Amino acid sequence: MITSIAHATIYVLNQDEALDFYKNKLGFEVGDDMKVEGGFRWLTVYPKSNSQLQLVLAEPKEGPMFSKDAADKIRSLVKEGAFGAGVFETENCQKTYDALVAKGVEFMQPPTEQLYGIEAMGVDNSGNWFSLVQR
Repeated sequence: MITSIAHATIYVLNQDEALDFYKNKLGFEVGDDMKVEGGFRWLTVYPKSNSQLQLVLAEPKEGPMFSKDAADKIRSLVKEGAFGAGVFETENCQKTYDALVAKGVEFMQPPTEQLYGIEAMGVDNSGNWFSLVQR
């Protein structure tokens, strides 16, 4: 029986720049940052309040997981904003939104009342959108 999800992948265009964004703008902690055989970098981050689900910041590159063509296609889709990084929960959407905007985080939608709570829609520095939700 599967009991939990430990990691989810976010494709990013540059791992160093993504690490700076998720750590210094969103306030995430670094989980793992290591290079393994072949130069593959395993880089994870998580919100300070929850280390149970870590986000893998992965650069699509030609190698064992992707052909050059597949890696190029994924990078192109990331640039176009075709992927979502997930739903990040907060206790106060407006306060968190204001703090993130002050740090230079771009939003496509300010905090807005929805059926499920208050939601703002942001974008990371690779082009992945994310939802910031207060329930």
